[in-house]
Formats: sequence, C-alpha cells, structure tokens
Amino acid sequence: MHHLHRDKLFSLFDEEENAIVYMKGADLMYRYDTDYEFPFRQESNFWYLTGVNEPDFHLILDLERQEYHLFAPKRDAQYAVWHGRVKTKEQYQQEYNPDHLHYEGKLPQILKELDPQKIYCIDEKQAEFIEEFDRKTSIDLDALPEAVTHCRVFKTDWELDQMREAARVNNIAHRGVLEALEPGKYEYELKAVFDYHQIENGLMQDAYNGIYAAGENSAILHYVENNRQVKDGDLFLIDAGYECNGYASDFTRTYPANGEFTSLQATVYEAVLEAQKQAIEACVPDAKMEDVHILAARVMMQGLKDADIVSGSIDDLMEKDVFALFFPHGLGHFLGMDTHDVGGYPKGVERIERPGVKYLRMRRTLQPGMVLTIEPGLYFVPALLKPALEDDKVSEFLNASKLQDMMSFGGVRIEDNLIITEDGYENITDVPKERDEIEKVMS
Repeated sequence: MHHLHRDKLFSLFDEEENAIVYMKGADLMYRYDTDYEFPFRQESNFWYLTGVNEPDFHLILDLERQEYHLFAPKRDAQYAVWHGRVKTKEQYQQEYNPDHLHYEGKLPQILKELDPQKIYCIDEKQAEFIEEFDRKTSIDLDALPEAVTHCRVFKTDWELDQMREAARVNNIAHRGVLEALEPGKYEYELKAVFDYHQIENGLMQDAYNGIYAAGENSAILHYVENNRQVKDGDLFLIDAGYECNGYASDFTRTYPANGEFTSLQATVYEAVLEAQKQAIEACVPDAKMEDVHILAARVMMQGLKDADIVSGSIDDLMEKDVFALFFPHGLGHFLGMDTHDVGGYPKGVERIERPGVKYLRMRRTLQPGMVLTIEPGLYFVPALLKPALEDDKVSEFLNASKLQDMMSFGGVRIEDNLIITEDGYENITDVPKERDEIEKVMS
C-alpha cells in the first residue's frame, strides 16, 4: 500500500526534471556506550514512503521518471549470528517492491548516474549526509517536509484500517484497566494490565509513554513515573495507546478509583464530558479547530461556574483567560504515524499567542481523511492556582475557599479518536465514559 503514498508525493512534484528526493531511514540506537539496543522503530516519514521497518535503508525518488530506488544494507555472517536475519537482494525486492533495488554501497554510483540538478531532503542532517557524495547539487530543505506532511495528513483507506485496528485493541486494553482498577493497586500494575492486553492482541509497540496517574498525578499532563499507590477517593487517569503497523491510537479516560464518583468529582467530570460531546459533534468538514477548542473551554467554564468554583460571566472568564488556569492545553491533535502527528500548523499558519490557546497542537480547517483526537480536560494545579488567587485581576473570578480544598483534586481528561468523513465524523473509540456506565463496570 505504500506505493499509494509515493504516488501522492510524486503528484505534488509533477514530474520535475533533473530532481530527486533523498531520504535516509533510521539506524539502530544504543543506550549510551553499551550494546543495549533500543527496540527499533522506523522514522515515520521513511516508513510512510517505503513500508520498511528495519534499520540502515535509504531511498531515492527520481521525480522525472517517477521511479523509486531503495538501498538495502548488505549484512555479513556476523550479523546473522547475532540477529538471525540476513535477507537476499531478491527477498528485499519481493518484500518492498521498489522499481530498483540496490545495496547501500551503490548509493554514490546511482547518484552519479542520475546526475540531479536538485536534491530534496527532509532535514539538514540528511542533507549533510548526501552532500558527502554530491557536493555540487543544490539542496532544497523546504519543499519535501511540506509535501510529505500534506500527504500524511490525509489518510488512505489502508491507513484508516490500521488506525481502526489500533483503536479496536486499545478499546480492549482500556476496558481491561477499568475492570482491574481498585484502591491499593499501584499505577504500574494498571500499566501492566494495559500492556498485557495490547501484546496479547499482537501489538508490540507503544505509541507514546503511557500515563497511569492517580490522585494529584492526574493533573500532570505528561506524567510517566507510574509508581504511586492508588488510594480510596482518588481519581485515576489513563492516557495510553499502541501502534498497529506504525499507526497510533491515543485514548484517555478518568475513573474514580473506588468505583464511585464523589459529588465534586462528578461535577467536574460532567463538565469535561459535556465539553467533549459538544466538541465531537462540532467536528465536521470545514470546522476550524480553534473554534472547537473555544467551544469546549466555554462549556467547561459553565460547568465550573455551576459548581461555584468560578464566578462571573462566561464571556469574562474567556476574555480574561481564566479558563486557561484549568484547561492549559489544546483540545486535540492530529493522529497517525506519530501520536502528535504532523501537519497541525501548515505553512503560513501561526500559533495564537494567548494563554490556553497557544498550546493548541493544530490550527486546521477539518477535512475528510483527517484523523484527530478530542481531549478536553480540567485540572487543579497548585502552581497555576496559587499565584492566580493572589492576582487581583483574576482572583475575583475564583472561589478561593473551594479551590484551597481542591489543590490535591488532580485532573479529568477524556479523549476519543475521530476520523473526519464527508458528512461528519467516525468515532473509533469505544470505552465507557458515561458516569453510570463506568460505575456499573466497576461495581
């Protein structure tokens, strides 16, 4: 299926004369100066164009002839002793189906034969590498990242199927954690449950460091220590997913550790859930992501106002950036071969320099074929709230006595994965998020 990805890229360069694309795949990485190999995972752009998920490969795309040259490593017997995988040229050809298959030592010769006037590279490091073999040709570092990003933003049917499979297994793993959660367990025990279900279903690569956060840890956006014991009365936040053939899944759920939300937890939870539901319904073609983000923030501020945690008009709470104290990240991001996938800010689109909005990972008009997350959240972070309570401009909107008692509350985030379709969206997340359903599973 990766030939479709190459065809998309070729079409953007429109048979450009005397020009090539050069790209280098990832190398094996080792832990400092030891022979401990990190699990290999191909660089996403290279994997996207080739389907190759093994180290030491290179590619050249001849834009004029629209031909694909793949350069494979020539392994020796010693490699076979330690790794057991030495493929012949024929096996490489059959597995990856390039127009031309060469061993990597042929790279200088093929470059000389093609004699390009321009070489498109993905970054400076790769440009420096190819310049060792060809110092006369001009290098373009702008067009290729933009072109590959454009291709990756709009998923093919095959890519969407990989993401549906990653989501299917993620649904199983998240439900497994919900069923296993109880006070007294450690965060890492719940991570173990999650990993078990993923691996049992054939997915081996986590898409990112999972978050398994109990109590106040649930307010830390990228918490990865996962070593605290879950206590009765805690909220437990899980944000985790694995890859299928390189394509990520990324869900978040927040549960009451003891199986029952307190009235305060329920109030905050319902504010986030209502914001997520309204945001998801707003994810239709031509919707602007920053508008959906502001919508979610307004709904959550209404929830906090109804709970008497904040006061004042919703317009003022938004205009004075009070919402950013409780919702300090973006509503969602693109999802694909990387968890925070490429393309969130196309050329010419800048971040909005405003608290609570500047961290939005994508400012795009939604279009069919895009895949994104919707993940509103409310967090009670002492490092943000304590200074705010001392700030005369902001403190008038805050219920100080209530917030003083919520410094260890933690946070609530609920995240689903959506495919934008011609007439709306397809939600590929199917994990309980209604309070009564969560409590029923945990009873």
